[in-house]
Amino acid sequence: MREISAETIKNTVKKLFIDANHELGDAEKCAIKDAEKSEKSPVAQSILKTLSENLDAAKEMHIPICQDTGMAVVFADVGQDAHIMGGSFEDAINQGVAEAYTDGFMRASVVKDPVFCRVNTKNNTPAIIHTRIVDGDKIKITALPKGFGSENMSALKMMMPSATREEIIDFVVETVKNAGSNPCPPIHVGVGIGGTFDYAPILAKNALKRGINTENPNPDYAKLEKEILARINELGIGPQGFGGDTTALGVNIEYYPTHIAGLPVAVNINCHVMRHKSAII
Repeated sequence: MREISAETIKNTVKKLFIDANHELGDAEKCAIKDAEKSEKSPVAQSILKTLSENLDAAKEMHIPICQDTGMAVVFADVGQDAHIMGGSFEDAINQGVAEAYTDGFMRASVVKDPVFCRVNTKNNTPAIIHTRIVDGDKIKITALPKGFGSENMSALKMMMPSATREEIIDFVVETVKNAGSNPCPPIHVGVGIGGTFDYAPILAKNALKRGINTENPNPDYAKLEKEILARINELGIGPQGFGGDTTALGVNIEYYPTHIAGLPVAVNINCHVMRHKSAII
């Protein structure tokens, strides 16, 4: 049994959210620069160039990439042989989020009640926490700040098991088409297929954090990712909705077994800054 302090968890979460909001990953930055080179539209090229310059400025001045610093989503793989000392796991995560957003001077965007008392909690807590118990004695934490301009454009469809491959593609593409310029394209698209009504969206959000330079290890799903990406970019929405070849930078699919009577499909859209940082304690 390995002991891990709640203080270490808190400090790790704090650093991850500050870093994620201030600097995009190398693969995501390269995707924007590569899109600028391949774009045929001068307007789209100019917008992509501006997006890259914004990323450089945020890193240099150590300020957030975007004014929407997101709702804090945490994915935690907790080793079954790890013992957390000095406080509760979820409290430590929320304390880390609170310190990140207050000490890091990042916008607090969470309200304590979704309907009747939409009063800001002032420190961006509580976080959305997805925890898995895994083998080993380590804890892997991934911070994913999720802006709601893109989150609001996401969708879920409970398809029938008779749904065709083409119908799945059409649903994803139609979701992006309906989103238009709202999610600040070029977007990243996470798709979750299978599981249940509640699990498919978690798969879709998990797909987003997989990284833009990776493809599904299953060749059938890898092919489907490429086909959906090509179809999305044929829409011509383009960077920030001004037209062009680059409506999406990447499509990632995660799948899971499902019931014989169902085929849940979820689409989780993210803006051009796919912010995520991970650490292993």
